[in-house]
Amino acid sequence: MSTSEALPTEVAEDEATGTTRSARLSVLRPRRWTVTALWTLGVIAAFVCYLQLARTRAVNSDGAGQALQAWDMLHGNLLLHSWLLGDVSYYTTELPQYMLVELIRGLNAGVVHVAAAMTYTLAMLLAALLAKGNSTGRQALARVLIAVGIMLAPQLASGVNILISSPDHIGTSVPVMVVWLILDRARPRWYIPVIAGAFLGWAVVADMLVVYIGVLPLALVCAIRVYRAVAVEREPLASQRYDLALAAAALVGAAAGVLALRVIHAHGGFYMPAPNAQFIGDGPALFHNLAVTFEGLLLLGGADFLGLRPTASTAFIMLHVVGVCLAAGGTWLAARRFLRDRDLVAQLLVTGVAINLAVYVLSTRANVVTQTREIAPVLPFSAALAGRLLAERLKAAKLMPLLLVVLAGYLAGLAHEVSKPPVAAQNQQLTSWLLARHLQTGLSGYWESNIVTLTSGDRIQIRQVKPHDGRLVASNYEAKASWYDPDRNAANFVVLAPGGAGYPGFTSERAVLATFGQPARTYHVGSYTILVWNKNLLSELS
Repeated sequence: MSTSEALPTEVAEDEATGTTRSARLSVLRPRRWTVTALWTLGVIAAFVCYLQLARTRAVNSDGAGQALQAWDMLHGNLLLHSWLLGDVSYYTTELPQYMLVELIRGLNAGVVHVAAAMTYTLAMLLAALLAKGNSTGRQALARVLIAVGIMLAPQLASGVNILISSPDHIGTSVPVMVVWLILDRARPRWYIPVIAGAFLGWAVVADMLVVYIGVLPLALVCAIRVYRAVAVEREPLASQRYDLALAAAALVGAAAGVLALRVIHAHGGFYMPAPNAQFIGDGPALFHNLAVTFEGLLLLGGADFLGLRPTASTAFIMLHVVGVCLAAGGTWLAARRFLRDRDLVAQLLVTGVAINLAVYVLSTRANVVTQTREIAPVLPFSAALAGRLLAERLKAAKLMPLLLVVLAGYLAGLAHEVSKPPVAAQNQQLTSWLLARHLQTGLSGYWESNIVTLTSGDRIQIRQVKPHDGRLVASNYEAKASWYDPDRNAANFVVLAPGGAGYPGFTSERAVLATFGQPARTYHVGSYTILVWNKNLLSELS
């Protein structure tokens, strides 16, 4: 065959190949757009549901304190000069988020609800992406549904308080999972350890829990992988440069985060005391902590049925035991195959769960179930493990139809939860009364202070005080020292309140009178007593 005869055939083949490729691309493009649209709609729907769920819990002074800090940063006080914080700053995580929401919505109680819904939506999205891994098609769908199902419907009351309320440790899991997602998707390059270390160091500034759920897991897992490769598989140490770099970056990032906190304070920024938790010292305390931890894990999974009476809501709660079992099963499987596993992300997730639980059980934090917030990252981590490791096994066992029925029950439970009416912020009656009487600045206890300042849009400022040696002193917790300067500010009333379940009131009338003397006027509004003076109370406050 001559060249002239062959050319038309080759051209025809090239055209056919090009046509086939174009047809494939035209099929793939709509599918990719469809998948992207479904992910986007799912995230929006989740945010809307969790925003409504957040509104079923009353905003209190915990979230109000961070909202006021973000408002101060938004108005130029970026280092939070004069602020005295708790043992978690949220400075590089939730506070920038609050600033963004306040930039759009202003200063009000809704800021706390919006930010909480954003945080939990992000945590669930990242858990789903980590569960998916590099899988595609039905396998990816099964993995994602398992992870999302486990996190779908937080338990009303305590569960929502821990997971979708004021800034808390569930938000700390977000930057850590971002790092794990980068390690899961990115090819090993020299700059990946730099990015991972920078993210972890940034998060350490906000919450030292990152050391237990992010820094130590990355350093420990990489060290084990290097040891196994060099000592067991006889590979050269030089071939493990990437894992060595990741371990070093984690430790350097943590050190940089701790140094950043000291630099901020040295330059007049916020002060944050060291955590006050200690390790337990006897067997009975350990058994008590184990029991509290067990109930806390049920609570995180929406399945804390202990002590509840049989009702329709209890049925939905009992159904969540399936999700708790899946989370436990995925975690157990990851732990069992840890030493021979090549899946870096699975190793990081299970190590984070193990260290977080171990530190919690062995510390004085695990004294009551409300402290479950200290192990909140266990929920998204274990949900990701369940989806990542169990989907194929459950599919092979033909259990997926049953799990879809359970998922439908979770959706019904979520619909039942979001149908609950929104509730007003704590002390809303007090805020309305003070606004009507034009009383602008006063003093009270922790739970009556920052929340009134927030819900009034800073038109009323109540500064927190506490009794000490029979008199009142300024508070050093979630407060700003300059608030108490009598040369710059004034206060002329004190609010006494009895408090409620879980929220101690401020009833130190004897200390109030010993500090300020008899008031000029006294008002009784509901359960509140408002004492008013014709002088600046700050000048007599220690």
